[in-house]
Amino acid sequence: MSDVTTDVTAAPVRRRVFIDKQSPQAYRALRATAEAAGVGAAEAGLDRRLVELVNLRVSQINGCAYCLNVHTRAALQAGDAAQRLGTLPAWRDTELFTPQERAALALAEVTTDPSDAVAQEAAYGAAREVLTDDQISAVIWVAIAINAFNRVSILSKHPVRAIPAQ
Repeated sequence: MSDVTTDVTAAPVRRRVFIDKQSPQAYRALRATAEAAGVGAAEAGLDRRLVELVNLRVSQINGCAYCLNVHTRAALQAGDAAQRLGTLPAWRDTELFTPQERAALALAEVTTDPSDAVAQEAAYGAAREVLTDDQISAVIWVAIAINAFNRVSILSKHPVRAIPAQ
């Protein structure tokens, strides 16, 4: 029996590389993509609250604490209600979300996990009922961008710092 452990939890803890800082040119390109997606969403007539719901739902699926922190604050600043944000993981089981928001959330979910072709077709079909082509495209681009940011933050282990209660 070897004395060498293969338990990764026994390895010394080292700070992760903040890949956004390590590769600033790539990060700037990602930010430009996200900004373009946001502009496209606004030009397509999508409310900022809907965009933040997409950002939050994707971040929930991916388990990105940093992006959940950022986009919860952004959603509240955009005027969304804490009740809606708290029930977002169960959006299908409430009447708190509009048909447009529901279609956007379904598209965001299949953009995050595109492996289920049946779910993808269902989401796209539902979106076709209530969203324009420009809106569908914008929702998908917003979801693509936040998925990329989630990966940057998760793999960099960006910290979430406590904010004093107000």
